[in-house]
Amino acid sequence: MKLQGIIPPVVTPMTTDQEVDLPGLRKHIDLMLARGVHGIFVLGTTGEFYALDEHEKQQVVAAAIAHVGGRSPVFAGTGAETTREVIRLTKMAEKEGAAGVSVITPYFIKPNQAELFDHFRRIAESTALPVVLYNNPATCGGLSIEPETVARLAEVPNIIGIKDSSGDLQNTIEIIRQTPRDTFSVLNGRDTLILAALQTGAQGAIPASCNIAPELCVGIYESFVKGDVESAKVFQSRLHGVRMAMSLGTGNSAVKEAMALLGRSAGPMRSPVAPFSEAQKAKLKAILEKADLLG
Repeated sequence: MKLQGIIPPVVTPMTTDQEVDLPGLRKHIDLMLARGVHGIFVLGTTGEFYALDEHEKQQVVAAAIAHVGGRSPVFAGTGAETTREVIRLTKMAEKEGAAGVSVITPYFIKPNQAELFDHFRRIAESTALPVVLYNNPATCGGLSIEPETVARLAEVPNIIGIKDSSGDLQNTIEIIRQTPRDTFSVLNGRDTLILAALQTGAQGAIPASCNIAPELCVGIYESFVKGDVESAKVFQSRLHGVRMAMSLGTGNSAVKEAMALLGRSAGPMRSPVAPFSEAQKAKLKAILEKADLLG
């Protein structure tokens, strides 16, 4: 499997009483696919994986795969705090028919690089599925998978890529430099840097803001692939403010708030994340208007 293109980490829609909304998930997946994304990724950070129990995770994975019905690959986030739990969740995703799994670093403890290598190696060896590493130091207490560790892990046959959400372009470039391009893909995870990452050799992105503006994310990638860098720059410029707006709220709450403003509500975040105030909504609405996404 070649990992490439725009693969949105889709939100997990919720009902007003914060229960998982599977019909809402199906509807959102249809919209993403209609806008030209190259895959679907459930149970990522944007999908509130940390807020769902194991039964709910299984429901989300099963519903997404069944609904996509082969129209695109479906990846599942199976990250957890222990190797044992990740392996259990990965086996669940494999049983349900996922195309691959994405595994974030442990986010409470801070393993050293040797422990991280062993963690990811053991997970990969437990499954026939392709495994995508997920590097997100901002949400994992500063823990990062160092480029040298990524290079060693890239030698494991079914570890096929990494989502680098470090926001450090130098780090992304160093991972690209140290890994084999023909068997390992580096995907950007910081939406303001999609074009810059592509220009340095990344092969796609897993952008949270794709839930809000899939046309902009896909536009960046497709324009770049066609050699139309000027159009890609325009799409990236419009997306920049949208991504920066995500700092308005806790976690990825701005994603769901923006979706609601665009007329396609995915419900609330799970508590303790609170809904936006009217002042926050006004700021977010102005950003969406500036990006030419409203009206």
